[in-house]
Amino acid sequence: MTSVLAIAWAALLATPLVVVARRAAPAARALSLGAPTVPASEPMRWRTRVAGDLAAARDLAVVRVVLAPFVRRRAARMDEAMARELPVAIDLLGVAVGAGCTPYLAVEAAARWAPPTVAGSLDTVVRACALGVGFVDAWREATTRHPQLAPLADALSVGDRSGAPVGPALARLAADERATARRRVESQARRVPVRLLVPLVFLVLPAFVLLTVVPGLAAGLARL
Repeated sequence: MTSVLAIAWAALLATPLVVVARRAAPAARALSLGAPTVPASEPMRWRTRVAGDLAAARDLAVVRVVLAPFVRRRAARMDEAMARELPVAIDLLGVAVGAGCTPYLAVEAAARWAPPTVAGSLDTVVRACALGVGFVDAWREATTRHPQLAPLADALSVGDRSGAPVGPALARLAADERATARRRVESQARRVPVRLLVPLVFLVLPAFVLLTVVPGLAAGLARL
C-alpha cells in the first residue's frame, strides 16, 4: 500500500514537469530547424557568433515556455486584486468629486489613498498627465494594461470633456463592481468542494485505510 501511494505521489508531482518539457520541445526543435546553414568558407568567428545567437534564442524560448505558467498566475492574481480593490477606489473618487474636485484632481487624490493595485494605475494616469498627455489619452493607456478600468475611465472621461457631474455614475459603477465581486466570491465558494476532492482521495482516504482497515486485516491474518 505504501509503495502504491509513493508511486501515485511521484506521478502527480512529475506531471507539471512533463507538461513543461513537452511545451518546450517544439520551440527548441523549430529553432534548430530554422537555423541557417553556414558555408564552410565563412570565418570561424561568424559561425561561432551565429551558433551562440541560436543557442541564446533557444534558451530564451525554453525560458519563456517554462515561465509562462508563472506569468499567467501573476496576471490572474493582479486581476483578482484589481477587481477586489476597485469598489473602494471608486468610492474614494466619488467622495473627492462630491467635495468639489474635478475628475483629474479626484484621480490625483485617490491615487494617494486607494488600495495599492488600483493606486498604481491611478498614479500612472497622474504621471502621464503631468508629462503633458491628455486626461482621456492617459486613461486609454491605463485601460490597455488593465481592461477592468474601462468603465471607470469612460465615466471620468465623459465628466472631464462635458463637465457633467460624475458622482451618480460613480455610485452606480461602485454598486455594479460590488455585485460582480460578490458573484465572483460565490463562484469560488462553489468550487471549494471540487478542490477538496484531491486531498480527500489522496490523503484522507489512504490514511483511513492505513489506520483502520490494515490493522484489522493484519490481526485477522495473524490468527490464521
